[in-house]
Amino acid sequence: MSDLIPIKRALLSVWDKEGLVPLADALTKAGVELLATGGTLKKLQAAGIACRSVEELTGQKEIMGGRVKTLHPVIFAGLLARRDNPDDIKSLKADQIDLIDLVVVNLYPFAATAADPDKSDADRIEMIDIGGPSMIRAAAKNHAYTTVLTSPAQYGQFLSDWEAHGGTTLDQRRACAAEAFAHTRDYDVAVASYFVAEGAFPKSLVLRWEQVSELRYGENPHQPAALYRDTEADPSVASLLDAQILGGKELSYNNYADLEAALELTLEFDTPFAVVLKHANPCGAATAGTLAEAYKMALEADPVSAFGSILGFNRVIDLETAQAVYDTKFVECVLAPGYSPEALELLKKRKQRRILSLPAMAKRAYPGRTFKFIRGGVLAMSPDLYSEPDLTAVEGCTVTPEQEASLRFAWKICKHVKSNAIVLAQGTRTVGIGGGQTSRVDAVKIACERAGADAKGASLASDAFFPMPDGPQMAIDAGVTAFIQPGGSKKDPEVFEVIKKAGVCMVTTGRRHFRH
Repeated sequence: MSDLIPIKRALLSVWDKEGLVPLADALTKAGVELLATGGTLKKLQAAGIACRSVEELTGQKEIMGGRVKTLHPVIFAGLLARRDNPDDIKSLKADQIDLIDLVVVNLYPFAATAADPDKSDADRIEMIDIGGPSMIRAAAKNHAYTTVLTSPAQYGQFLSDWEAHGGTTLDQRRACAAEAFAHTRDYDVAVASYFVAEGAFPKSLVLRWEQVSELRYGENPHQPAALYRDTEADPSVASLLDAQILGGKELSYNNYADLEAALELTLEFDTPFAVVLKHANPCGAATAGTLAEAYKMALEADPVSAFGSILGFNRVIDLETAQAVYDTKFVECVLAPGYSPEALELLKKRKQRRILSLPAMAKRAYPGRTFKFIRGGVLAMSPDLYSEPDLTAVEGCTVTPEQEASLRFAWKICKHVKSNAIVLAQGTRTVGIGGGQTSRVDAVKIACERAGADAKGASLASDAFFPMPDGPQMAIDAGVTAFIQPGGSKKDPEVFEVIKKAGVCMVTTGRRHFRH
């Protein structure tokens, strides 16, 4: 191969020493001269591997507690020299500088140190690597001749390819350079983010993800898709990427989207709660004294829509609940903080059903920002955490404690239904949901039709104000006796008049829950 470069000299300087000794041993056995710094040198010498110190090469001792050790012309000339450039080679010979063919460097753990609450600002500053990124970038820039490795995960493939060819190919070096520049990019972003003044929305927003896996396809089979992890995500926030899949097929793009909706809803409740979802919309939800009872009530709300559903629970699933889930036809996924051994054994009998365990659901922590991508940009906002509003009753209206509890339950569910959203509840179970409609009257109509006879005496939640009195009137005609809505419409006086005339109750929250 005309682009094959043999490796005669390697420089090793790593914080993460996993796989270091086997790599160095393979190199020395092939006759490669090793250079190393500080802790890396000590590690190799302790393993009996011959290695020269960088100090010996440069003639300059490490100074300032190790802050300056590799920042030297001898190092960077050896990394950056172009071997087909006569002037570069002439400069090397004039100063008796040797070429460096391989650089193995990984960086100080800045991100982990910055995230550690027990570390001081001074500790974090010391974890800002200077020489490491400089060497990585120099070697990657000169990848036509120099190979750079930045992760122990690369060592095995590198050794296999190198031993097979007797050197490194340009394709191999270019691939390593791509990983190297991505590595320093991510590192610099982490450092830069640390120095951004605290605030909900900084002037410069950097979003970084690393691929977790490719998915079978996206929303539709003709769309390729992949799953990425937010490298800056708060580890205290429950994430589906941390869920353990205990049974069933791999998750699809749509599964993840629906499970995220289920996760968000389960975080709203402290008492035993179950939700049945389709297309990221709840079609039934309930709280009860037991998890099994909550699930049965949630399923009864709309059993037809439950076909092919996603189930979410905020408690460890016991055998009674598992039996009810097992008996439900065509459930795609089940998400819960955990499962009793008997429950898991039963649920796993449905071989195609995905079973996910996410203990972190119990923490109820929320992300600092949420995002929605648009072409050429991204929308960022704080999460909608407004679930326990102060209620203002319409003049002349008295809300009973039972009605208030039902209204608050419906309000929480309504927050997670696509706008325009209407939720009907009896106690703490939904009986009819109308979501994703372009008309609020249509949403009321759908919710009442799904509730049927259960609309009589039900509580209704609306995610935004009623622009006209026709929606409330339709619900009153169906038997609804209590309403919760943000208020704020120009037609509020007309809406309130309909409420008073019917002798039913309405409370306003002062805030809406649009979910587009």
